[in-house]
Amino acid sequence: MIAFFRFALPGLAGLTLIYVLIGVYARSLARERLEKAWEDPKTGAASCLTREEFIAQGMRAYKHSLRRKLLVLVYIVPVGVVAILVYVMNYR
Repeated sequence: MIAFFRFALPGLAGLTLIYVLIGVYARSLARERLEKAWEDPKTGAASCLTREEFIAQGMRAYKHSLRRKLLVLVYIVPVGVVAILVYVMNYR
């Protein structure tokens, strides 16, 4: 059992670090996309809202988007693969 924790705790710490880094990167991409959309004359966003309001509104929408929820896959997929490998190696 101790061997499991020696493997699992650093693994989960590493996954948490990856999750945070992906989250920061994805948020910066979303913010950059919103900044470009505000400056684009085709969208007409510059005439409706101030730049800060437009970006804040877009980031609120991004916070609840599917892409943000998909970051959970950083935890589910690796843990699932390890669980399947443990099952196959030990019980077959």
